Amino acid sequence: CLNRGAFTRLIDGFLEGGSSHLPSGALLVIDADHFKSINDRFGHHCGDAVLNLMADAIRVSLRKGDWLGRLGGEEFGVFLPDTDLAEASRVAERIRRRIHALGFTADGVQHELSVSIGGAAFDRQTTFADLFRIADERLYVAKKAGRDRIEMTRMSVQSFTAAVARVMH
Repeated sequence: CLNRGAFTRLIDGFLEGGSSHLPSGALLVIDADHFKSINDRFGHHCGDAVLNLMADAIRVSLRKGDWLGRLGGEEFGVFLPDTDLAEASRVAERIRRRIHALGFTADGVQHELSVSIGGAAFDRQTTFADLFRIADERLYVAKKAGRDRIEMTRMSVQSFTAAVARVMH
């Protein structure tokens, strides 16, 4: 996985682009559900092994050209260049299902894993900061709705207007 800085710089470079067409794509923010309890119950060594399993499961769920980064703690980011909301939702659901089916063994017992995923698709100029803010808001909607789910949105004209207003002031 890319670290947060490298992941952010790569996305910012894509968004600034320099190409004649407007960029499009989606950002997914993926959070391991109840991860603290894994560390607390089985130790950080087990938690690290689970994070590696999850990273591998996410990686094999992606398409060629998609980017995976570790945002911190038990949170991952996936950037899907040139992708619409429907395709981003399919990728997010594939990740969710793969991790749910994964599980891990500790103390001789099989334990389930799940993730909550928030996502924001875009087809206009934006920044990583604005994409992340909206995807992160969707992540918290997924968590409040019971976890082990995805919540996606397409960035609206209003979100772009607000972003432009912040830059202008």
